[in-house]
Amino acid sequence: MKKQIAWAVLIWFGVAAVLAGIKVLQIRTMIAQARNLPPPTEAVSVFEVREERWPRLWTAVGSVRAVRGVRVTSELPGVIREVAFEAGSEVAEGALLVRLDTSTEEAELRQAEAEAELARLELERVRALHAARTVSQAELDAAEAAWKGAAARVAAIRSTIDKKTVRAPFAGRLGVREVHVGQYLQAGAPIVSLQALDPVYVEFALPQQAVAQVRPGLAVEVTADAYPGRTFRGVVTATDPDVDPATRSLRVQATLPNPDGALRPGMYVEAAVVLPEADMVRVVPAPAVLHAPYGDSVFVVEAATNDASGVLVVRQQFVKLGRRRGDFISVTAGLEPGQRVVSAGVFRLRNGMRVTLTDVPTPEPSLQPQPAEG
Repeated sequence: MKKQIAWAVLIWFGVAAVLAGIKVLQIRTMIAQARNLPPPTEAVSVFEVREERWPRLWTAVGSVRAVRGVRVTSELPGVIREVAFEAGSEVAEGALLVRLDTSTEEAELRQAEAEAELARLELERVRALHAARTVSQAELDAAEAAWKGAAARVAAIRSTIDKKTVRAPFAGRLGVREVHVGQYLQAGAPIVSLQALDPVYVEFALPQQAVAQVRPGLAVEVTADAYPGRTFRGVVTATDPDVDPATRSLRVQATLPNPDGALRPGMYVEAAVVLPEADMVRVVPAPAVLHAPYGDSVFVVEAATNDASGVLVVRQQFVKLGRRRGDFISVTAGLEPGQRVVSAGVFRLRNGMRVTLTDVPTPEPSLQPQPAEG
């Protein structure tokens, strides 16, 4: 019985050893096959590093301000009898906006006009009597003063009626109305915002080092996050004569045409003053740069070392970046003109990876990109 158990154990160990040997052989075969497989390749598009002349810029953040903009108010209090505008509409200079109740003033005006007419007739009679030497000069002077006082009271009441008719002080676009018919309007209470949107001002501050370079007439480029890819252009129209002693900065005002009203007063924008001088810079498309906490890098495409078959590989090259303009970014160190870099999809690559050049067309980078229509 013991011999049978011993033989069974031996047979079991023998079968296990044979199976283990077969498995090891299979694994070694798979490893050998994997070593003989060609390394994976990635299809990439490339961009040849080139030099361009970029104008020097002074950049800053700023705000849009209307050339003419007010919150329309009434100089006098009263009950609103008519609201003659639609919120958000364009109005011409002098257009009627709100009319207040003037019934009391109109009644006072009729009384004052009657008193003025009576004073005028009295003055004419006194003048005739004075010519006949039947009244004194003092009586004539009193009649003239009474007539002038009555006429002045008529003018004052008419002025009050005019002030209770609120009109647009200039042409522009109205905002959301803040009043309603029948409401009692306090003097100085807001009625509606009125803004002239073409042109507009953009105001920003530059460090005091810009004092010698920034002057009226220089071109200004403005971008807003509300309009990605769009650049608004204008000129510097004014600078403060002094530098802010607290921030050591120079306040600058630029004027920009705004025919479509895209820029609104109060908007946050980025402004760049274009100087006459320019620098030669090496540029690559912005998507070619891989940003990482340990540094920015690009992938340079070059022939594989010790390989005469023309195989291409990528080499990760750390670079130092300069300023960005449109779809391009300047490189101040790490690349030379003529080198080819992967222009997009760099997150899929690793150092030493084989690549092939693709013929699939890719969007051409531009210094002044425009958003796609539709």
